[in-house]
Amino acid sequence: MITAFMSIVTMTSDIRVNDINTSQPVAVVAVADTRAERIDAYFAARNMPLEGYGEEFVAAADKYDLDWRLLPAIGVRESSGGKRLMNNNPFGWGSARIYFEDFSEGIEIVSWNLAGENPNTAKYYKDADIETILYYYNGSVEPPYIGEVIHIMEMFEDHPIATA
Repeated sequence: MITAFMSIVTMTSDIRVNDINTSQPVAVVAVADTRAERIDAYFAARNMPLEGYGEEFVAAADKYDLDWRLLPAIGVRESSGGKRLMNNNPFGWGSARIYFEDFSEGIEIVSWNLAGENPNTAKYYKDADIETILYYYNGSVEPPYIGEVIHIMEMFEDHPIATA
């Protein structure tokens, strides 16, 4: 009798042959990556202008190794998902004085900074956990900010996806 085990991975996971006991048969089950759909469903349910950017949020999070819920949650907290913003900046980045051509540019630039890739902001964000990132983002000025953004992040995780 052959014993098999299953590895459940997301579509974005990286599997290396050396990580798997190859003496046993392996079944790999791909689990649909619903992160972008959850972000867009959350924004759609609240009629927020950031709806439709879910894939860009997820791509930036994966590119910079950030929690996929972090930047969308900041966008909700800072501008009600783009409803109240200045300079096309739904994230309030740079006290909302920094102008972005569009939301896509904002997603890229703010993600780049939060990942600690910008040498000018790396001392605050490089290798930082979420609480530390949020502390430097706005929590040092407004202490409840950290908990508020984390609560919004949890709402993205639990948000149902609309079915047709």
